[in-house]
Amino acid sequence: MASGMFAYPNSSSIMGSVPARSRGGASDMRATFQNSGTAVSIGVFLIAGLAGSLPHALTAGLQQQGVPAHAASPVGSLPPVPSLFAAQLGVNPIEHLLQPSGALTHLTAAQQQTLTGGEFFPNLISGPFHSGLVIVFAFGATFAFLAAIASFLRGTSHAPRTPGSQETATGASSARPDRHISS
Repeated sequence: MASGMFAYPNSSSIMGSVPARSRGGASDMRATFQNSGTAVSIGVFLIAGLAGSLPHALTAGLQQQGVPAHAASPVGSLPPVPSLFAAQLGVNPIEHLLQPSGALTHLTAAQQQTLTGGEFFPNLISGPFHSGLVIVFAFGATFAFLAAIASFLRGTSHAPRTPGSQETATGASSARPDRHISS
């Protein structure tokens, strides 16, 4: 909803502020900046949110299932991006991550099943993932608000018309008025 309240009027303002012959390029640049900004901001802020809370959640969750601290700490200190990709792919990387330490072999069968099952890893990262999304949406709302203020303060200005051109009701321009040809 906020996007519709801001993006479309802003796009209209951008298109109205450039000469008709430059609107294609202006539209392309606007779309490029909007799409790249969205992708980069979600990636950066989501990873930042995960990096802040995932190490502790992962280490604590492993230790609660009986993994010794000396084996859980290195797993918890790994970068959050592989964990995020594993979750998106539906993969539980815990068995692979604990294999070098051999910690998994020293746990009970029930603990091994819990750690390598289909619920432990998704439930473990859901809290940190939520924290990352809160950061993404907070920054998004803040930047949308700042952009709305900047747009409001910009005022109204339109591109000067090219001499001899006419703007039609659809916004298209022509170099000369329509002529009726009779034979």
